[in-house]
Amino acid sequence: MPAADTTGPGSGPVDSTLDAPAASPPSGSASSAEPLVRLRDVAYWVGGRAIFDGLDFEVARGKVTAVMGPSGTGKTTLLRLITGQLRATRGTVTVAGEDVGRLDERGLYRLRRRMGMLFQNGALLTDLDVYENVAFPLREHTQLPESLVSRLVLMKLQAVGLRGAARLMPAELSGGMARRVALARSIVMDPELLIYDEPFAGLDPIAMGVVLRLIRDTNDALGLTSIVVSHDVHEIGLLADVTYLLSGGKVVASGAPVELREHESPMVRQFMNGLADGPVPFHYPAPDLAAQLLDREVAG
Repeated sequence: MPAADTTGPGSGPVDSTLDAPAASPPSGSASSAEPLVRLRDVAYWVGGRAIFDGLDFEVARGKVTAVMGPSGTGKTTLLRLITGQLRATRGTVTVAGEDVGRLDERGLYRLRRRMGMLFQNGALLTDLDVYENVAFPLREHTQLPESLVSRLVLMKLQAVGLRGAARLMPAELSGGMARRVALARSIVMDPELLIYDEPFAGLDPIAMGVVLRLIRDTNDALGLTSIVVSHDVHEIGLLADVTYLLSGGKVVASGAPVELREHESPMVRQFMNGLADGPVPFHYPAPDLAAQLLDREVAG
């Protein structure tokens, strides 16, 4: 689990001796031109089925990179490979110069402290108020004095427009407010990489516009690198610097969203333009209906 949310499945003992939020490398360092995230020839198999087979993927530093594709194409699996929750069957997953597949537990948690994660439903801790939700990563991973914790929490809440809601409980928040609190929590450790899993799901148009602006402004103002997984083609068109479209275990197209709408691939055009008919089938693979019905009648 990335540093911003450390209470989910797979969490284990972590080094809590960190004295301050992780700092990003200097912008003028030699590595600044290298992609922050790079996957090369990655395969990942589950139960004999290939989720990925020969996946190549890069995330440029300082950019907002979107990941899209039909349901079941492995978008969430990709995030789990990047954060080290899953290990690739083949190939390499490199984040900030670290080969994720070769890291031990301590190295993995050290790397995750450089990441923030905003989950689809916000994943706020329901028995803590807004202030304590945002403060949670700082209390878990640092030994900062309470005065500095308070300053950091209030600054992050101010950035998302919710400093006045610091003492509200999660049950008192609207969906859009909860998403903004989750964003404040994900940036409180000053991560280098921020990952968003379906950040627009379930939001009304106004809340969606607010979150959209916050993602872009946060990325640019803090010098972050962002990965956004979403099905919302229009919003991604306004937000992303580059978009990857996944299908069949590989990247089938990449580029600016406006370029993908005119892509030569019928599958890409079907997805980007929301067409019902095209290469992506409506029906899940199944035997012939007439034969299956006949077999049941015979068996009965």
